[in-house]
Amino acid sequence: RERAVWVDEAVCIGCRYCAHVATNTFVIEPRLGRSRAIRQDGDSTSLIQEAIDTCPVDCIHWVSFESLDTLKAHLISQNLCQRPQG
Repeated sequence: RERAVWVDEAVCIGCRYCAHVATNTFVIEPRLGRSRAIRQDGDSTSLIQEAIDTCPVDCIHWVSFESLDTLKAHLISQNLCQRPQG
């Protein structure tokens, strides 16, 4: 893939639609109850797009792989994502 999938957890309402559609890509993060992309290669591009299309708050986006670290750092700074261990 040329793009990565990203969930803006600050906007996510935890509806679980994406996790029900693309079960190998999205999970509900237990601490805050918001969706998170856990595998970029978990489901087909078309299934991930279907999950994106089901999102009622439009918080799932295709982004460049290079931007993933910056986006995660932003979530950590907002205390919406656990800091890496170690």
